[in-house]
Amino acid sequence: MQPAGSGKGGAGGLSGLQALISRAGSRKRGPAPVEKWNPEYGGELDMEIRADGRWFYLGTPIARKALVELFSTVLRRDEDGETYLVTPVERYRIRVEDAPFLAVELHASERGGEPVLTFRTNVGDVIEAGPENPLRFITVAENGGIKPYLLVRGRLEALLTRPVMYELMARGEEIEQDEEAVFAVRSKDAVFTIMPASELARLAVGEDA
Repeated sequence: MQPAGSGKGGAGGLSGLQALISRAGSRKRGPAPVEKWNPEYGGELDMEIRADGRWFYLGTPIARKALVELFSTVLRRDEDGETYLVTPVERYRIRVEDAPFLAVELHASERGGEPVLTFRTNVGDVIEAGPENPLRFITVAENGGIKPYLLVRGRLEALLTRPVMYELMARGEEIEQDEEAVFAVRSKDAVFTIMPASELARLAVGEDA
């Protein structure tokens, strides 16, 4: 493995990496077609996306929002579970503490009589939850809490921030699914189970105690 930040193609610094990605044709209008690229592995960059959404390079926060948004358009999570910055010629492994994105805003609407939940991420992606962009919920072993994620593209997910999670929970409903009562939300004719209804009742009792 090459030392962190020693990738080829002049990507050892932010300016070189920015130029490389810009030459790849990425624009703010949307993500690059990284799933179609099969580039050579260029090494590991000393770059990290923290759980709170902040990006770091060589241990220093990347302050320029436009630069973070540019890098976010060429992210890809591969089958090995690792996350890469990808160009047509090389890919660079980076560290991700939790999810690469945060869902920071929720807008609820209706289309054809069906609810549609639209999320905005901290890097400007706008995603409608549905069959192609599902929500998933995991239980945190330490405290029994719920962590919600939204599939943004490929294998890349956004962690819902606490305010967005609270807003989402307020739109939940109890339904029958596979002969079991569950607490869930709906979007684009898809149902996303948050937890069994019995668990929700237990949490409610705990909050009132």
